[in-house]
Amino acid sequence: MSGVIEEGGITPEKKRLDIKKLLKSVLAFNSSDLHLVVGSEPQIRIDKELRALNLPLLDAKDVETMAYSLIEDKQKKEFEEKNELDFSFEIQEVGRFRANYYRTIHGIACAFRMIPIDIPTLDEYENPPIFKELIKKEKGLILVTGPTGSGKSTTLASMLHEINMTERRHIITIEDPVEFVHKNNKSLFSQRNVGSNTASFAVALKYALRQDPDIILIGEMRDAETIGAALSAAETGHLVFGTLHTNSAPGTINRIIDVFEGEEQAQIRAQLASSLVAVISQTLIPKIGSGKVATQEILITNPAIQNLIREDKVHQIYSQMQLNQQETKMTTQAQELLEYVEKNIISKENAIKNSNRPEELMNILGNF
Repeated sequence: MSGVIEEGGITPEKKRLDIKKLLKSVLAFNSSDLHLVVGSEPQIRIDKELRALNLPLLDAKDVETMAYSLIEDKQKKEFEEKNELDFSFEIQEVGRFRANYYRTIHGIACAFRMIPIDIPTLDEYENPPIFKELIKKEKGLILVTGPTGSGKSTTLASMLHEINMTERRHIITIEDPVEFVHKNNKSLFSQRNVGSNTASFAVALKYALRQDPDIILIGEMRDAETIGAALSAAETGHLVFGTLHTNSAPGTINRIIDVFEGEEQAQIRAQLASSLVAVISQTLIPKIGSGKVATQEILITNPAIQNLIREDKVHQIYSQMQLNQQETKMTTQAQELLEYVEKNIISKENAIKNSNRPEELMNILGNF
């Protein structure tokens, strides 16, 4: 019998938690995330709120044991050198997860995000019809943006899934890490993990152009080199999908331009004006009752938008988005939020809290 000696005799060693059972709880409670932090109970996120599981407080050994049970020696070495680790994995009969390990002052901490194995269609997610028009483009840049946890990856996966069901294309995805795993249907997928399959987004993009792609997905456009390569690929006959952590469509354009030095910005504006197809800026908002709903601000490039980008008048784009919307198929976040409040899908308070233009929204809502 193993144990530790305390006053009163031998007591059994502490029973360690099973990480696979904890990950099953994410599925069981229909939650999105699991957090393991020393000194806290394991916690899951349901409808944007953290809920503690009724389990003992975690100590440093608990978290380390669970964390290391899921990774190989190579990953363990990388984590111990860098104190950060991103990866994805699948547990049979449970699901697929994206994981991030990091260190706190008390020890290792872990965040796990649930990724659906069955990729939803655009119709299942009730995305607007314009999405099916966008994915039929032969070339150009389509950006899906929003804060962390806003469903960007799911929206992009649904768009690629729609292409996979309807078009014969070669689709290369470059991700850190690969989240949704696509099965070849009509299209052919080449999915690459940054770190294990390629050195960086920029390197993968450089060589992707020699791999006969029709479509390229860039998991995150982080730096000038990656953004520049994406714009070049979009200009040279490829349909490029990408993500940025921005909270509005016009803000996305500014973010891209601002990544570059002053003397380069004129060229980037010209490239962006000619290659940008659309920006979909997305936010997930808790519904009244339970669940979440996505609000999507949609910018579709047309000659007026192209001129504003080229002439460095991005601040005028929002006004342009409000004009002739039935014809342009654009929408602003404020309009989406107003519609959901009027339909009693979300509360007025949550609409204002999640708005990127709260003062405008408050004026629109008035005494609603």
